[in-house]
Amino acid sequence: MKRGVLAKLISCSLCVMLLAGCGDADSISVPSATQSSEQPGIMDSLQVGATSAPEDTGHTDDSGQTPPPTATPQPTAAPSPTPDPTPQPTPFVPLRDNTPYCPIPEAPGTVTYGNDVTTIDASHTDQGYIMANYTGTCSKVKLQIIGPNDYKCTYNLNTADFQAFPLTAGDGSYAFTVNENIQGNEYIISYELSLDVVIEDPFSPYLTPSSYVEYDSDTRAVELAAELCETARSDLDCVSLIYNYIVDTISYDYDKAEKITSGALSSYVADIDRTLEGGKGICLDYAALMACMLRSQHIPTRMEVGYAGMAYHAWVSVYITDVGWVNGIVEFDGDTWSLMDPTFAASNSEEELKEFIGDGSNYTVRYIY
Repeated sequence: MKRGVLAKLISCSLCVMLLAGCGDADSISVPSATQSSEQPGIMDSLQVGATSAPEDTGHTDDSGQTPPPTATPQPTAAPSPTPDPTPQPTPFVPLRDNTPYCPIPEAPGTVTYGNDVTTIDASHTDQGYIMANYTGTCSKVKLQIIGPNDYKCTYNLNTADFQAFPLTAGDGSYAFTVNENIQGNEYIISYELSLDVVIEDPFSPYLTPSSYVEYDSDTRAVELAAELCETARSDLDCVSLIYNYIVDTISYDYDKAEKITSGALSSYVADIDRTLEGGKGICLDYAALMACMLRSQHIPTRMEVGYAGMAYHAWVSVYITDVGWVNGIVEFDGDTWSLMDPTFAASNSEEELKEFIGDGSNYTVRYIY
């Protein structure tokens, strides 16, 4: 299928209305000719010019004296043409700061909970994340986070190294359970914890690396995002540049998709730099790469996993303060999250993508990372 290409944003031109001045010439009175003595009264009956007063006709009044002649009015000069307005210079818009933003999640041990195989570090819940690890012998362990309004996210937890897990449901009460697999799809709870959380900045979970969007200041994608956004004057410019780059550069990896579908490749987590270097990936790779690049440019980005139609899928939503369109498909209204699907944009035509995304009703979110 033809790949969609993000149309360039259209700048609005300044329209200037030229106002032309206009004026009306005054009425001009024409003095009467000298009366003839042989034809008295003929000129008396003529109305000449703008008035019919006796002094306008030039005849003798009752006193027998002839009034002085009326001065001829001078024509009013035509108004000078209004000069063309001086064009106003385009306001200067400075380049945005493209310095990479890479807060590194930490597990300082200030506030910790756990048992002999699990540690949950809750020192930075106010920053929108926890850190957790697992040191037991079970090879398949899941961490489930249940937030306010019964919002659930499930993660793999199979390493002794601490991993960051975002608190994407906002302020409120959270339940954390560590679940060990016993057979098939059956699990037992190894550890559970409840915490009340207040997040200082609601965008923090979408600006910080996490277990599914993992990167740091040495990640090549972070460096590339700064390079791409070097000429950007707004966050909207930055989104457009990064979106276009991913859509034009990364192709869909059908072989990997088949392995995941068949079960040959399970518990898949995107490797951001490997996707960038290999130039191909599946939906999780597209979404994680774009989330990394935008977050590192201080643009809040959610990686969302759920269903696009009937297909299990991943995409991103971006929050931006600018108002504008990206390729007529995604609208940024400054107040809401807007859906972007770099996977479909890379593998479908613009019209097909527009038709499928529509108002977003074809997408059903299950998890937000």
